[in-house]
Amino acid sequence: METSTYSYILLFIIFLFLKSYLQKIKKRLPPSPSPSLPIIGHLYLFKKPLHRTLAKLTDKYGPILYLQFGSRPVVVVSSPSAVEECFTKNDVTFANRPKLLAGKHFGCNYTAIVWASYGPHWRNLRRIASLELLSSSRLQMFHGIRADEVRSLICKLFRGYNGGELRSLDMKSTFFELTLNVLMRVIAGKRYYGEDIAGSSEAKSFEQIVKETFQLSGANNIGDFLPVLKYLGSGGLEKKMLKLQEKRDKFMQYLIEEHRKVQSGSVSEQKSQTMVDVLLSLQATEPEYYTDKIIRGIMQNMLTAGTDTTAGTMEWALSLLLNNPEALAKAQTEIDNKIGQSRLIEESDLSNLPYLHCIINETLRMYPAAALLPPHESSEDCTVGGFNVPRGTMLLVNAWAIHHDPKLWEEPEQFKPERFQNAQKERDVFMYLPFGTGRRGCPGEGLANRMVGLALGSVIQCFEWERSGEEMVDMTEGTGVSMPKAHPLLAKCRPRPTMLALLSQL
Repeated sequence: METSTYSYILLFIIFLFLKSYLQKIKKRLPPSPSPSLPIIGHLYLFKKPLHRTLAKLTDKYGPILYLQFGSRPVVVVSSPSAVEECFTKNDVTFANRPKLLAGKHFGCNYTAIVWASYGPHWRNLRRIASLELLSSSRLQMFHGIRADEVRSLICKLFRGYNGGELRSLDMKSTFFELTLNVLMRVIAGKRYYGEDIAGSSEAKSFEQIVKETFQLSGANNIGDFLPVLKYLGSGGLEKKMLKLQEKRDKFMQYLIEEHRKVQSGSVSEQKSQTMVDVLLSLQATEPEYYTDKIIRGIMQNMLTAGTDTTAGTMEWALSLLLNNPEALAKAQTEIDNKIGQSRLIEESDLSNLPYLHCIINETLRMYPAAALLPPHESSEDCTVGGFNVPRGTMLLVNAWAIHHDPKLWEEPEQFKPERFQNAQKERDVFMYLPFGTGRRGCPGEGLANRMVGLALGSVIQCFEWERSGEEMVDMTEGTGVSMPKAHPLLAKCRPRPTMLALLSQL
């Protein structure tokens, strides 16, 4: 009797696997690893970092891969042709986002631009971001803020050198504080880092909120893929997200109220140039649509999407230059020849510094801020590469795998800025995806390029840089949504002798 029971169980399991296999053949789904286990699917295969795990699976099964993340069907694409098909022919089909816990709590219940479903609301938010907040004219309006904060960074580094032994600097924190100050001044006219405000309670509160946001944003929520866990007491992460979002909303609302009070009186043109003021002006004309909730969501998305990613790119770039001193010397020579030593580099100079531009592009190729592009979801059945993709399938684009494909890039693991001297390769948006592509590509690309170019160019122009020890900088990738370094960069710097006179006058 007992043997008979085991036989039935075995037959039932075989039936499930056979049924799954036949369904795949019938549906003509993309290749998929076997087995896909009941309930968990392919989750048992995953190791961190996920983009490397998926790249190995792609090498084995092909550039269009079908997986089961628990209850969620997922298609992973890792070739330019597949990306092109997803974001040209199927661009509208893949314009939605999956309903993940982060979008519920950090995306204002899926109403913020990053998480909103494709439709009139999202198109309006995108228009606001592209035309009202991040247009070329708006970015130019704020160029003085970026220049001022970079100058403050240069002064801080110069004051830290006393002519004696060099001290190691935490460049991760340095670049993060720079970027956050720029964004907060642009958004709300405030800066939260600096010697004169280090003890501010408001600054400390803001710093804690930012720290918690990136910790929880990078946390893996298994409940997104195994919903049953939500009913088995695995709600600790969601409780933390709820509590943090209350603090985020409270802080952003405080900033909104500050600007609202100013606008209720006589407001000078200068004060009405922050992004909060622009959004409040829109609220005055359409109060039913531009609610405080919508404004808070835009502010939070700007901070989350623009700080860690931009600062991380600077940290990766300087790390690469410290491991490749010949490239650092070449960049300094270019700046010396084009700018000289009598003034600091300005944003208007960036277009005349092609090698610096190549360094930034090569950094973004090797260490894209979004190794896996933010997930998309199919709104209807479609085909990609001749395979069927069912409605409701999550789409992941492995930008890291494409950027490291030896069929596309010669010696992809080597740092070679010169490869981008060929502008045509740079313009192939389907093999180079640091800011995504399609209608949901990152609207902040212009701001990020200006910020990284000015900051990186300035520290190269003004200082000589050394590794903190004799060993090479550790380039291990950490875990998180923006692919941070596993070990923050510690570096030493001293003023360049040719720049001492200028730095002394700052």
